Amino acid sequence: MDKYKTKSNKRTIPLIPLRGLSIFPYMVIHFDVGRDKSVNALEEAMVNDSLVFLTSQKQAKIDMPTEDDFYEVGTICKIKQMLKLPGDTIRVLVEGINRAKVREILQDEPFFEAEVEELIYEAEMEPDKEMKAMMRIVMDDFDKYVSSTENLSSDILVSVSEIKEPGRLADVISSYIQLEPESKQKILEAFNPYKRLETLHIILEEEIEVLEIEEEISSRVKDQINRVQKEYYLKEQIKAIQKELGQEEGLDAEVDEYIEKIEEIDMPEEVKEKSIKEAERLRRLSPSSAETGIIRNYLQWVIELPWDTETKDKLDIKKARKILDDDHYGLKDVKERILEYLAIRKLAKNMKGPILCLVGPPGVGKTSIAKSIARSMNRKFVRMSLGGVRDEAEIRGHRRTYVGAIPGRIISSMKKAKSRNPVFLFDEIDKLSSDFRGDPASALLEVLDPEQNNTFTDNFLEVPFDLSKVLFLTTANSLNTIPRPLLDRMEIIRISGYTEDEKKEIAKKYLVSKQRKEHGLTEDNISLSDNTLKAIIENYTREAGVRELERNIANVMRKVAKKIVEEKAKSVKVNTRTLSKYLGPAKYMRSEEKTSDQIGLATGLAWTSVGGETLSIEVTPMPGKGKLQLTGKLGDVMKESAMAGISYIRSKTNELGIDKDFHTNMDIHIHVPEGAIPKDGPSAGITMATAVISALSKKPVSGDIAMTGEITLRGRVLPIGGVKEKVLAANRLGIKKVLLPWDNKKDFDEIPDKVKKNIEFEFVKNMDEVLEHSLVEVQSNDN
Repeated sequence: MDKYKTKSNKRTIPLIPLRGLSIFPYMVIHFDVGRDKSVNALEEAMVNDSLVFLTSQKQAKIDMPTEDDFYEVGTICKIKQMLKLPGDTIRVLVEGINRAKVREILQDEPFFEAEVEELIYEAEMEPDKEMKAMMRIVMDDFDKYVSSTENLSSDILVSVSEIKEPGRLADVISSYIQLEPESKQKILEAFNPYKRLETLHIILEEEIEVLEIEEEISSRVKDQINRVQKEYYLKEQIKAIQKELGQEEGLDAEVDEYIEKIEEIDMPEEVKEKSIKEAERLRRLSPSSAETGIIRNYLQWVIELPWDTETKDKLDIKKARKILDDDHYGLKDVKERILEYLAIRKLAKNMKGPILCLVGPPGVGKTSIAKSIARSMNRKFVRMSLGGVRDEAEIRGHRRTYVGAIPGRIISSMKKAKSRNPVFLFDEIDKLSSDFRGDPASALLEVLDPEQNNTFTDNFLEVPFDLSKVLFLTTANSLNTIPRPLLDRMEIIRISGYTEDEKKEIAKKYLVSKQRKEHGLTEDNISLSDNTLKAIIENYTREAGVRELERNIANVMRKVAKKIVEEKAKSVKVNTRTLSKYLGPAKYMRSEEKTSDQIGLATGLAWTSVGGETLSIEVTPMPGKGKLQLTGKLGDVMKESAMAGISYIRSKTNELGIDKDFHTNMDIHIHVPEGAIPKDGPSAGITMATAVISALSKKPVSGDIAMTGEITLRGRVLPIGGVKEKVLAANRLGIKKVLLPWDNKKDFDEIPDKVKKNIEFEFVKNMDEVLEHSLVEVQSNDN
């Protein structure tokens, strides 16, 4: 391709570096000049022949370029026009004349001046076949390029096709196409026309390929946009139809609101994905579909649950102690255990368990203690009563396939609490039942297990809910009916009954003021002295707790309120003499004198779910054939204790002074009064044996003594439970002496000091010692 002769021409000319701009020969273009050196170069060019050398900077961001910062090859241009703009900027119109190469930079101040060399190719003849072929290829490429871009008009092809000179053709096409500065510089540096066309061909092929890819992407995006626009159009049509049908908003706005609320809540990704999926399913359903109501209900439950809401614990032990003392009188051991628990919670932030179970008779304050714990920790409090719950769905909820399905009471309570870390009380956990609808106690195992409850799954929600931050408490009257696996997950805190002095203090500090306020009375309207409260406790109540006491105080308040309204009285004083006018005759009478000693009658002590109780056991022997009859609705254990006692007596007839043939010629009837009340347990064994021995030996039992203990066939006295409750029951009855098994000495410290002063305690090992203390004027016989 050397069929062209070249002509070299050197000249000295001002140089201007351009930023992001390349100028080809035959190209007419205007640009703005603002740098001082560039302005000085323009002025110098205008003074001489209006020629200037324009070349591109290698990096457009350089503001003060040096010799190394611009390309050596550029274009000699003729300045056609200059226009001064505001801000010391000059707009220049130039025309490219010929490419040239810098040989030497002669100066760089006050402008760049360079010696450049022009290399001009002059054709000797018409282009040969190879050159013509290359020109056609480039024209085809340019045609494809123009067809692929919207920036160039097809009219350009006509004017370009008329160019017959190869070098000029390449330069003109290069001036029209959008290329990177590096690509334009490659074309500019190709002095040989054939090489220039070849370089342009390669670059155009790449650009055409990029444009085709852009077109493909653009078409794909356009299709997507069209689809979205179509969906939008269809949705607008649906809205218009719904508006005509009186359903202006439709489901879309509602679904969008659901999704927006779900996105705002910090919930587990699994829950969020399922909720959004259900919301989108709602969008696709017909508004008249029955399933829309089910999904709406589901989404409302999910949104309203406290996934990311919790209260900040305030574990101040001193403040917690004050709250417990203010809310509850006595219960020292219980308070200390709760304070220990709170202290550990403060030290171990992520402590798991234990689940506390408050066990005690009704009315001793189990539920109010749970409320105080919540108040001392600054947590929300929720209570769920389990009494009579026998359906597993109460705990785990119903599946949404059922009509009227709702979540279980666990999730419902969490929604009510509006916090994911409340104090959650399961009240009366010993009253759970089970039937064909499932076992609620088994469902509670997951809830009360610290290792499992972080993924508690309700059948209605079908997604896990974290219960690990909930402080679970339970209450029970008795542990006997709590399933063993459930009981194993709980730590037992026993709350026994109150002494009479404790009841009096509770009434003074809490009950009187509470009932006075509820009945609209003031301290000036009514006064209750300590003796009056004591009389109410002794003569009108016989319970472990204070619930009956509060009812009697409320009864007094009602009658006082009625008297004040009817008789216009300003103040009413209730004392021991007038108490019967308000509460009627005394229900229980306590004689300060010693109860009479009786043959065949012994007082026992028993533990029930409502506290300790006293049992009067009567025995009557009569001629017969050795029949043993037991009445009073006794349980199997008490019947077995009675039979064990009879066997012991038969083995000791000589020592006890009893006819050795009594079991063949006499019938024995053992009766426990209040027959409508079921009674069971082994702790009445020594009492029944004592009553039988008294009846057969005709020796009376001391009237002011009560006893409790299990008997063996050899007469040993075994330990029993519920000592404190039984002793408090004896104290309420006015018993002066109590016999306890020797092995129950360890429980002596639990008995209040006030009770220890009122009652004499004897710890016995066998029946000989029992008889020694209980039978009047009977000495113990050696075995």
